[in-house]
Amino acid sequence: MGWKVQLALWVALLPAISALKRANSSQSHVFPKSFATYLDTGLEIPDLDGKIEGEGSGQYDGSGFRDGSGFGSDDNKSIVPDANSKERYAEPVVISKTAEQYLTSQWMTVFIPCTYTIVFAVGLLLNCIAILMMRFRMQFKKPTVIYMMNLAAADLLFVLLLPLKIAYHFSGNNWGFGSFLCRLVTGGFYAYMYCSVLLMMCISIDRFLAIVYPIRSASWRSRGRTVVFCLVSWLAAIGGTLPLFLTEQTMYITKLNITTCHDVQPLSALQNYSSYYFPTLCFLLFVIPLLVTSVCYICIISTLHSANVTNKCKKTRAICLAVIVLLVFIVCFAPSNIILLIHYLHFNYSPSDSLYFAYLLCVCVGSVSCCLDPLIYYYASTLFQIHFQNLLCPRDVPESGNSQAESQRCKRGTSSSNDCSYKKLLV
Repeated sequence: MGWKVQLALWVALLPAISALKRANSSQSHVFPKSFATYLDTGLEIPDLDGKIEGEGSGQYDGSGFRDGSGFGSDDNKSIVPDANSKERYAEPVVISKTAEQYLTSQWMTVFIPCTYTIVFAVGLLLNCIAILMMRFRMQFKKPTVIYMMNLAAADLLFVLLLPLKIAYHFSGNNWGFGSFLCRLVTGGFYAYMYCSVLLMMCISIDRFLAIVYPIRSASWRSRGRTVVFCLVSWLAAIGGTLPLFLTEQTMYITKLNITTCHDVQPLSALQNYSSYYFPTLCFLLFVIPLLVTSVCYICIISTLHSANVTNKCKKTRAICLAVIVLLVFIVCFAPSNIILLIHYLHFNYSPSDSLYFAYLLCVCVGSVSCCLDPLIYYYASTLFQIHFQNLLCPRDVPESGNSQAESQRCKRGTSSSNDCSYKKLLV
């Protein structure tokens, strides 16, 4: 438990470190990874993907902004943001031609919201059923069930944020719900992603102990420790993303006449604060869990493969399930986090709006995880399927005592202990 507590403490320190860094910056109230903005002073805006657009010759003013642009209003009047947007600069801000094209593209105004709509409909139904089934039909005291209950809760909270994102993208990336809700949705997106990653890591460790070391881990896999690990996961995810909840995320774009939510941020913030905040967050809450989860499932697959199981069909099913769980974890979360790392590690040297656009698409596709989690973690369980069928067509369900007796038999290491290994992956 010690290393998990240390990880949580490191993550909890991120907001404090962030506050100190922002105090030394003249642009202290804005950050993250997004399209870059520039003050509209009538000069040229450099295209972050290597092309120069607009008129005049852009000059770097030394403050983190490159003056200019031909994409905002031609006059230097102060911006007049809508009722839901906070005025952040005395002059209009504009974006590169590339960022402008991305913000108005069908990828962001049609594909992303349509994908989120499907995820919302499917994810809401599957996770609600899963939570009700685990709470009222299954043994809630079992460590695996507690982990999966928390994972389903994280997925459900994420799904409940999607209607605002759907409306935002369908409106042409124009946020009309106020600054507070923008910060809530932005922080919630990152908190969901990293909380899910940490909980999946906990599930992988729990399954690793139950399958690879079934006897020695029997007393260690207690309900109390499980609750502590779940709490640490939630606190680490929320603590690490706390700056996103507390910092202004809206930005009024003069030429497009829209108020973006998190998608547009000042170039100086991208080159300073975010260049260390997001890579650190990504390393602590994704890279480390990815390595731990991968090692756990590789060991699980190896143990199941070498086990003497009488029912070969069930053995194959358990191995396939372990492989699928690992692949879903990697496919849903690795692309967005890898792009995030590349975006910030190289932003000061070769800034590009294209990377952030790719990141948005990966996050969108990765959100499908909240629909896949119920299928590979809950509905794949034989016991869950029995209870679900009983809910639809009431009939006798195996008593919990029988399940407990079988669990004890597995722990004692009887001759059929290998047959119990795959069951621990499916419960």
